[in-house]
Amino acid sequence: MDNWITIIAVFVVVWWLILFMVLPFGVRPPTEEEMEPGQEAGAPVKPMVWRKMGITTFITVVLCVIFYYLSDSGLISFRPD
Repeated sequence: MDNWITIIAVFVVVWWLILFMVLPFGVRPPTEEEMEPGQEAGAPVKPMVWRKMGITTFITVVLCVIFYYLSDSGLISFRPD
C-alpha cells in the first residue's frame, strides 16, 4: 500500500474513534467536599486528557500497523480484482 493519504486518513478516523472510547475511562464526579462554587456537578475530578490521548495514539498506531500489514500482504483488498 503506497498511498500515504489512505494511511493518514485511516489513522485520523481510527484515532478519533478510539479517543471517544477511551474518554470515559476513570471518570468520576466530584464529591460534595471537592465541589467549588460555580463548578458543574458533572465535571470530572481529574480528566487525565493527556494520558488518554497517549493511550489513544498507542492503540491507533498498533491498529494502523495491523491494517497496513493486512493491506500490504494482500490478505485484505479494497480494490476489485
